[in-house]
Amino acid sequence: MSILTARRITQLFFFALFLWFCIVTTLGERWWQLRGWPVNWLLELNPLTGLGVLLATRTVYAGLLWGVVTIALTLVLGRFFCGWVCPFGALQQAVGYLGKRGLNRARKIARNRPHPAQRIKYWLLLFMLAAAAAGMLRWVLESARHGGWWFWALLVALPAVLALLAALRVVRLRRDAAWAAGGALALGLLLEWLLPRGGWLVPSLQTGLLDPIALVHRSVNLVLLPLADGPLKVTAALPRVYPGAALIGMFFLLFTLLSLRVPRFYCRFICPLGALFGLLARWSVWRIGKGQTPCTDCRRCEADCEGACTPTEALITSECVLCLNCLDACRHGIMGYRLQTSAAGEQLLPDLQRRQVVTAIATGLVAAPLLRLDGMAGADWNPAVIRPPGALDEAAFLARCIKCGQCMRVCPTNVVHPATLQSGLEGLWTPMLNFRVGTSGCQFNCVACSRVCPTAALRPISVAERMGTGAYAEEGPLRIGMAFVDHGRCLPWAMDTPCIVCQENCPVSPKAIFTRDVLQPVRDGAFALHAVNGDRLSAADADWVPGRFATGDYFCRVDQMAPRPIVANTERSLTLGDPAAWPQHPAAGRSAEILVRLQQPYVDPHRCIGCGVCEHECPVQGRRAIRVTAENESRNRAHRLTT
Repeated sequence: MSILTARRITQLFFFALFLWFCIVTTLGERWWQLRGWPVNWLLELNPLTGLGVLLATRTVYAGLLWGVVTIALTLVLGRFFCGWVCPFGALQQAVGYLGKRGLNRARKIARNRPHPAQRIKYWLLLFMLAAAAAGMLRWVLESARHGGWWFWALLVALPAVLALLAALRVVRLRRDAAWAAGGALALGLLLEWLLPRGGWLVPSLQTGLLDPIALVHRSVNLVLLPLADGPLKVTAALPRVYPGAALIGMFFLLFTLLSLRVPRFYCRFICPLGALFGLLARWSVWRIGKGQTPCTDCRRCEADCEGACTPTEALITSECVLCLNCLDACRHGIMGYRLQTSAAGEQLLPDLQRRQVVTAIATGLVAAPLLRLDGMAGADWNPAVIRPPGALDEAAFLARCIKCGQCMRVCPTNVVHPATLQSGLEGLWTPMLNFRVGTSGCQFNCVACSRVCPTAALRPISVAERMGTGAYAEEGPLRIGMAFVDHGRCLPWAMDTPCIVCQENCPVSPKAIFTRDVLQPVRDGAFALHAVNGDRLSAADADWVPGRFATGDYFCRVDQMAPRPIVANTERSLTLGDPAAWPQHPAAGRSAEILVRLQQPYVDPHRCIGCGVCEHECPVQGRRAIRVTAENESRNRAHRLTT
């Protein structure tokens, strides 16, 4: 078996495994549905996820330690993850192969020449890690405040260490650039020290926007599988919808189709995970390169190079994705995968200019504070953004969520959806609840979304904690929000129409929604009695719809006599029930009126958990007459309405 065949089989295996994990992230009773399958394994193998969470929170969820294995293998083998494991990389490579078919060697070589834009992914990586690292820097600052010498030692040591690394060529930056980078970080710490308590260093984890593993999970979970489920019904009997999924699908399609023009377009120019592996691969033990045998300069190796790493010249080590096409193309055995560096020389990284590096880091540090000037993570929070059960406080949630869509995929009622701008730019594609769609609200005994979150942005909770039973009985059930009745749209409140749908469907026991009965006169319901025949009353000028008042919600009252229920009606007559209510029949000519009993709903804030079943079932379409907001949610005491 050739090495290329082995690589293709491996790519197909991991791509099929990825699709399988997406499919089995489904609640149900079948053997292939969620039954302990490690559905987050590829996300956990991704070291960018663990590194981002570590920098933002100074903690790592246990599963993310798989990323250490990937880092260790990269230091030995090079960028094997990109060329052999990554499902999005495999998809791009397949599309790129289709785009190159029919081209001669010269045109293929032209497409695989390195481009200055390949530096963009390193800028994006530095920007995203700096945005996350604000949390780590804040922790360093707090430590410095408790022990003053730490702060001053950091100011001196940080630029010195960076300058030393540059001098030793560990990082490809001139000494003045290293001092500039260290000075920028030190200045940030100094500003934080001098600014009032609270400061401006806040972490924000945005790696998931462009991380290829999170991107492909999000695209398949929210776009491709719902499209397939429409006709095939593989994972859902009813079509699943995700407002905002069109934008996700457009980005996925764009990045995929661009590989028709430039092989592995996303890997070369955008992928921050590839940039991280590129930084690590410069220290790899095994590497691609030329041997000592003189090269014939046929450039066959460059025609199918997936990374645009110039294997015929000084190899750009960080760009090699280990596709191994050069080994297969070389007819003279010059290209090899060995312990030695390439005989033609190596270029460790693309030319990263100091201003670009400093700008990327500085922009990342101030990105979250700038985004939070809108106050959506604080005082001006949007009550329409209801997070799934188990969500951390908003600031901590935004420091962990990678927008992978796993919680949205596993939700059995399809009420967890990607946010667009409801929670600001920082919250783009993070999960929020939308009770207008799906098959029901957020089920009271369901904790599936919290159990599949790979970063614990939704902390894993138990059914007992969710329902407030057992050890959690004193704390009560977990609340994700609270329902409010809109009196201007509610049928019993605004339109004299009987309705108790919200109260009937409330899953809490005792129910959080209760009603109070009132009797209201029906419009044009007053009439004069024409004749009385036992329990049957007639009106001379009435024009009622037959059976309209026979629902059990309508009553007839004559003068000041007690109302009696209407059990049947014709165009001009009413038949009454409960004959004992009137000791004697009224005489003809007396005034009578028809009343409707309205059961007007109220919400008990001490019992409502914000599950949204009432909003989903409300018969008022469009903007519901009862709506859930994030007020009174358990995750933030400042939002509570009850003690």
